[in-house]
Amino acid sequence: MQSRSIAAIAIATLGAVGAMLAPVTAPAMAQSQYRQHIANDLSKCSPGQGPAVRVTVNGIRSSSGMIRVQSYRGTAADWLQKGRWINRIETPARSGSMTFCVPVPDAGVYGIAVRHDTDGDGKTSISRDGGGMSNNPSLNIFNLGKPSHTKTAFNVGNGVKAIQIDMKYR
Repeated sequence: MQSRSIAAIAIATLGAVGAMLAPVTAPAMAQSQYRQHIANDLSKCSPGQGPAVRVTVNGIRSSSGMIRVQSYRGTAADWLQKGRWINRIETPARSGSMTFCVPVPDAGVYGIAVRHDTDGDGKTSISRDGGGMSNNPSLNIFNLGKPSHTKTAFNVGNGVKAIQIDMKYR
């Protein structure tokens, strides 16, 4: 009888500890879906893979500096918000076109932003650097290069979604 009581107390205690930890670990796990620096692994966009986005970036002006590709959830709460990107690929720029594979956590609505930091200093230079976004929205002085998530969002299923982004420079 006593061993059954000890077992019941242990199970109840573990259940209580688990209940206390659940609110702490859920947000921590959600945060782990953000700010992942990844390599450009095109094999993750091969047939049968996914969910992922195969991004072809066209119109890269030069082979100087770095290209940064970032994925976001296609929501107002996440799109282009500081620290709310999911995956980031940074690689040396190559003039012309480049292709990237950006895995996403699950099927859903996403947006992709691309930046060409032409001098590779990590700072944005409006007069030199280029950029582009999914669905190729127009960028102008009125939206300051930050179009709404409704203009850049697209659906990704369980497979690989192919998109093209045209770079824009000043």
